[in-house]
Amino acid sequence: MNKTAIFYGSTGGNTKEAATLIHRELGGEAVADIFDVSKLKDASAFAPYENLILGTSTWGDGDLQDDWYDFLKEFEKADLGSKKVALFGLGDQEGFGHAYLNGMKTLHDSAKKLGATIVGAWEDEGYSYDSSEAVVNGKFVGLALDADNQDELTPERVKNWCAELKKALSI
Repeated sequence: MNKTAIFYGSTGGNTKEAATLIHRELGGEAVADIFDVSKLKDASAFAPYENLILGTSTWGDGDLQDDWYDFLKEFEKADLGSKKVALFGLGDQEGFGHAYLNGMKTLHDSAKKLGATIVGAWEDEGYSYDSSEAVVNGKFVGLALDADNQDELTPERVKNWCAELKKALSI
């Protein structure tokens, strides 16, 4: 079993694609396991891993993706006190720039409350949004992606973020 796992929730497929790209960039199955959160039964899925990478999209006016929303109460039973958590989020910075990536911030806050060490903050340069709860101290709490308006930037952003994650997660 790997010490790192990626857990994602995806409605339209973009977050799944991003999770797959991150998985590949980190080294694939030799380095990380990958799970669709809609298929999880309970919080015990997180226990075997030292490092968690959580991915979500933001819907509507800042809402967490449906599968994560449905699983959040179960997620909040997990003991993350000894774990490092990195986050990635997808959103539409032009259509919903007033709540860009707020879903990622919801996961961030839950993981932090559960004692996780949060890693993988991402600069907010190169984005055009009005407001985001996911920006803390001038950085996104995780990798910010926009498949609707900046899809061509996703591969390079993932590559650069994963290079940093490899150091932060010791993988």
